[in-house]
Amino acid sequence: MTTSPDATRPAVLTDPVGTVVPSSVPTHWYNLAADLPEPCPPALHPGTREPLTPDDLAPLFPMALIAQEVSTERWVEIPQTVREMYALWRPSPLVRALRLERALGTPAKIYYKYEGVSPAGSHKPNTAVAQAYYNAVEGITRLTTETGAGQWGASLSMACALLGLDCEVWQVRASYDAKPYRRMQMETYGATCHASPSDLTEAGRAMLAADPTTTGSLGMAISEAIESAAKDPAAHYALGSVLNHVLLHQSVIGVEALAQLDEIGETADVVFGCAGGGSNLGGLSFPFLGRNLRDGTTTRVVACEPAACPSMTQGEYRYDFGDVAGLTPLLKMHTLGKDFVPPAIHAGGLRYHGMAPMVSHAYELGLMEAIAVEQDAAFAAGVEFARAEGLIPAPESTHAVAGALAHARAATTDETIVIGLSGNGVLDLPAYQDYVAG
Repeated sequence: MTTSPDATRPAVLTDPVGTVVPSSVPTHWYNLAADLPEPCPPALHPGTREPLTPDDLAPLFPMALIAQEVSTERWVEIPQTVREMYALWRPSPLVRALRLERALGTPAKIYYKYEGVSPAGSHKPNTAVAQAYYNAVEGITRLTTETGAGQWGASLSMACALLGLDCEVWQVRASYDAKPYRRMQMETYGATCHASPSDLTEAGRAMLAADPTTTGSLGMAISEAIESAAKDPAAHYALGSVLNHVLLHQSVIGVEALAQLDEIGETADVVFGCAGGGSNLGGLSFPFLGRNLRDGTTTRVVACEPAACPSMTQGEYRYDFGDVAGLTPLLKMHTLGKDFVPPAIHAGGLRYHGMAPMVSHAYELGLMEAIAVEQDAAFAAGVEFARAEGLIPAPESTHAVAGALAHARAATTDETIVIGLSGNGVLDLPAYQDYVAG
């Protein structure tokens, strides 16, 4: 399962307008655990507080994903079936933002790695199709999950449709109400979508009893999805972020970006990614961090999180539950506390109380930096990007854009900036309208 980094770097082609496109899908995922100077603290059983065993996770996940969760192999082969599904949208383009550079008057070179070309419109299918595949191979017929803004729910719904699985989604109430088109997208793929908290689960009923007007949170929706899966022997739970195997699957983003930059003779000086649960940030940045650790390169990584939910910049680094009801294992992560309910910001995919354990560990080791971005600043950056480049970023992605634009404005050299544009904002236009209308 181990191979050299060069084996994962596809040849690339460049067109005259500055887009760099690899000619093939990567063959392997990259695992940062192989290169970390210190191993990540283990996940703990919520009852015994002892490190989790594979048997502890078996009721919720297939054994292949459990093996990936604890793997320390540097390169993990991508199954051929998954690579064929990836080919629907991968490789994704790395685009030189020439018009944005001119608008900013910066000497810096700005590139963005655009994941909005996937059928679901975001980076989330990179792990959705992998998780659905491994569950289908194990004979599971139904997957449950949570979703915030809806990108993950739509992506898993699409993956289940491609692989013949049933899909049931609990969507955070604030996003369910504000983003009806995401629910319609899920239902078009054949999934069932509930507003969370709901009266369909014990966890949901308890949350509604405590606060009937709650806008919900990802932690609440996770509790409901896990409870539903645990009661059905034909079902498993799928998580869209946080866990190691999710970040592993998302590494195709960074693997491709490195290959694309190598082909044109560029080295990233600084990489900006939005940060909610950590999947987009880790997927983009971990291959860069791995090269820093192995080869001594000095690419900076800046995590851009919402000021309304600042788990990295203001949270504590400690063991905490990944959900409100305390059904998940205990994870060592930066957390605002499992009971934290963030404001109903438009970037629903970033409304999570904790940060992925591996991202948190890398941050603690000083391998990356973090900033908190106010919602208005994020949308201002999204509008500026759209008016220069023609592409409307997802509200989540605008946080990375805001961080990158502030950096580019202060730049005095032709340094190379890479932005992770995790998705498009076509289904988030009401949020942009709110901003534009003041």
